[in-house]
Amino acid sequence: MAKSKTKHRILVVDDALETLEVLQRNLASQGYQVYTAPGVNEALQVLDTVAVDLIITDYKMPQVNGLDLVRHVRENLKDAEVMMITGYASIGGAVEAVKYGAEDYLAKPFTDEELFSAVERALDKLHARRVGRVGADKESSESYGILGESGVVRKVFSAISKAAKTPATVLITGESGTGKELVARAIHYSSARVSAPFVPVNCGGIPEGLLESELFGHVKGAFTGATETRAGFFQTADGGTIFLDEISETSLAMQVKLLRVLQEKEVCMVGDARSRKVDARVLAATNKDLRSLMDKELFREDLYFRLSVITVDVPPLRERGDDILLLAHDFAAKFAKELDKPPVRFSDDALRTLKGYYWPGNVRELENVVQRLVVMTDSEVIAASDLPELMRFSALRHTGLHRSLDEVEKEHIRNVLADVNGNKTRAAEILGIDRKTLREKLKENKTS
Repeated sequence: MAKSKTKHRILVVDDALETLEVLQRNLASQGYQVYTAPGVNEALQVLDTVAVDLIITDYKMPQVNGLDLVRHVRENLKDAEVMMITGYASIGGAVEAVKYGAEDYLAKPFTDEELFSAVERALDKLHARRVGRVGADKESSESYGILGESGVVRKVFSAISKAAKTPATVLITGESGTGKELVARAIHYSSARVSAPFVPVNCGGIPEGLLESELFGHVKGAFTGATETRAGFFQTADGGTIFLDEISETSLAMQVKLLRVLQEKEVCMVGDARSRKVDARVLAATNKDLRSLMDKELFREDLYFRLSVITVDVPPLRERGDDILLLAHDFAAKFAKELDKPPVRFSDDALRTLKGYYWPGNVRELENVVQRLVVMTDSEVIAASDLPELMRFSALRHTGLHRSLDEVEKEHIRNVLADVNGNKTRAAEILGIDRKTLREKLKENKTS
């Protein structure tokens, strides 16, 4: 979910009117809606009437100082961030400001870039917490049992809706752990076949010698141990849907038989001489590149085209942005309830690490990690230090060779910005581009 600066309201509090004017002008130039107050009492009046996202307050002011305002915000405004600026910078002052709940501490004089970077960091933290709260409202973010609000997931929702309206075969692609079976179930339970069986089959989990019998059934005496006639998964799914997961693991011989089922709408039980009509819609899934397997003659081209009348590509978790935070909060709530533990939440640093991690195991890995955290932690706050060591040191550092050039570029830009604490001027110098180009690339990253 992209953030819009025009929706962010900032209150600036400083007894120096010149400072107020400069900050108001600079922040307004970035699209923020800015309110000003010359003191804490005036600031409280603004806060009583306006819901602001961020309060920027001076440290030393007459009568009531900035620390008292920070404390008030933290005790009374749960949905706002606060940062402090001061002309009397000291380590003790910074520690005290953070102790009372300030998100950042800027010493005067500071550059426009330092101000903008600090504001963006504070609003990013607020955004992450708000995303977590949205996760509790599943009606606004969950469809077909799939939780997510990102653009790529909404494309999946659209594809599910269209696929559900037709009896055509569907090929669902995506990495392991992305939720391909959830997509298949969503298609079935949104279709006209909703009252009929949904039969999932893990083709890679059944030995090749048994797969034909499991899929198509067998008659008594067809082979040693066949003491009775037994229907297969296709007959069980008659009138409903059969989901062939890991379709790439089937042999070429089995692919021929599957192709016949798709073409003729009939199956032949092992040991039987006659075919039987069956009305089962076929959904298939794979985590491999079937076209690459076709080039190696490991997957039949005619079967591929039969299966892929409609294709749904399920995106990896690392491309889903804030969905990572939605899912983490949802899993945490679920496991805390199962274990009869108090609700847990994630610290800002933990959320940042979760979102920056590469997630090679996708949603399944995230679920397992959160379950472990809820089980093992004794605190109601999960800190970054509680996360697995590999995750903490691997976030934003994945160097896999199967990523696109665009993905590598985006990650490098993020790493450089993090290394220079968000200073875009310095980041542009390191990247060898001008600030305008950097702004355009950051804009693309937020909207892609």
